[in-house]
Amino acid sequence: MDDMKTANLLAKLIAEKSGTAYFVGGFVRDKIMKHENKDIDIEVHGISADILEDILDSIGKRMEIGESFGIYGIKGYSLDIALPRKEHLCGKGHRDFDIDVDPFIGTEKAALRRDFTINALMENIITGEVIDHFGGISDINDKIIRHVSDKTFSEDPLRVLRSAQFAARFEFSIADETLLLCRNIDLSTLSKERIEAELVKALLKAEKPSIFFESLRKMEQLGTWFPEVEMLIGVPQNSKYHMEGDVWNHTMMVIDEAAKYRDRSTHPYGFMMTALVHDFGKAICTEKKNSVYHAYEHETKGLPIVRQFLKRITNEKRLIHYVMNMTELHMKPNVLANAEASVKSTNKMFDSSVSPIDLIYIAQSDDKGRETLIQSKSTEEFLLKRLDIYNKTMEKPYVTGKDLIDAGFLPNENFKEVLSYAHKLRLANVDKKSALKQTVSYAAKFNKNKFFEK
Repeated sequence: MDDMKTANLLAKLIAEKSGTAYFVGGFVRDKIMKHENKDIDIEVHGISADILEDILDSIGKRMEIGESFGIYGIKGYSLDIALPRKEHLCGKGHRDFDIDVDPFIGTEKAALRRDFTINALMENIITGEVIDHFGGISDINDKIIRHVSDKTFSEDPLRVLRSAQFAARFEFSIADETLLLCRNIDLSTLSKERIEAELVKALLKAEKPSIFFESLRKMEQLGTWFPEVEMLIGVPQNSKYHMEGDVWNHTMMVIDEAAKYRDRSTHPYGFMMTALVHDFGKAICTEKKNSVYHAYEHETKGLPIVRQFLKRITNEKRLIHYVMNMTELHMKPNVLANAEASVKSTNKMFDSSVSPIDLIYIAQSDDKGRETLIQSKSTEEFLLKRLDIYNKTMEKPYVTGKDLIDAGFLPNENFKEVLSYAHKLRLANVDKKSALKQTVSYAAKFNKNKFFEK
């Protein structure tokens, strides 16, 4: 039995006990907006927890989330089933809530704890009637993110981030009164995990992730978690190549362009993070010379700032390594392409990248994320052809450590250096036979008594 059939069966069994089951939250919102949503949230009114548990046991293996939260699941199904509850803030942390489960609270009071009107909708599973106490349908039609309650909204600071990511995902505007409320909410008590979860949604689910950051800027809420992004505001650029204005504008354009390549990349989240941080170095490198702004070496000098930002947001080492590597290299593809550099040069560049194809895509996003009167031909075709050459080069036979040992070379502290020399010959497309001969000659420059068998 699939999830929807199980949900309907559950609703019928609940109705037989004089209760009512509703689809709630994002499932109803997305259904109205004709967006796909496989996460089905159900709220059960009018029956006690004991009766609901008996019903769930009759359908399958019941699962509980905590003993006092009134939230259940059925093993094998993607259904979150909850009893209505009231939450009262009792501390400063995001988990500091007293929770009272009350199946007889009524739909309006139950919906009052929701964050936004578009998420406060309820649909009777059996009749299909949509209950809309706070004008959520109207706000969907008007494309507005609006909070439900001044009091309950402010109790969870994460809602500031949620408003921004919903605005980005749906390309909605945030109501003025919600923006105003968000300006006065302290985000410092939130954990990095909760911040990152909202950032991931904005970067991976929105066609225009820039709306997320533009919304936080309007709320004056960049400073706590995204100060390095905020630093880009007002940083000037060479107007010859960047008519769009400051580095902030450029970065917002780049992340929107990157979203078009996102699903083709090998690491979508890392790719989008790279688009966000790639020009952090301009905040410290930009200077004016002869009436022209320059940011020489920003791709390398900005790396400590990038690392600082990443460490604040995530603990994932692979992600940090990916973004640091891509940021350092992001200028090279277009520079080499415009210079029609040698195959050896592009091979070396691709070889130093954690993901050569993503490096091409980030360079394209960087180039397209600006306004300029200078007509330049696209470098993408050139770079893709060079990447094909690099991939074919890597498929050819090459000198290995075993080859050197077979040639009489003894592994020691210089073995790595000799292998590195052999690898350079590989990137230069030197065939294996010639490369081995040259590598052995290179190794012979060292003391033979130390490196070769007699």
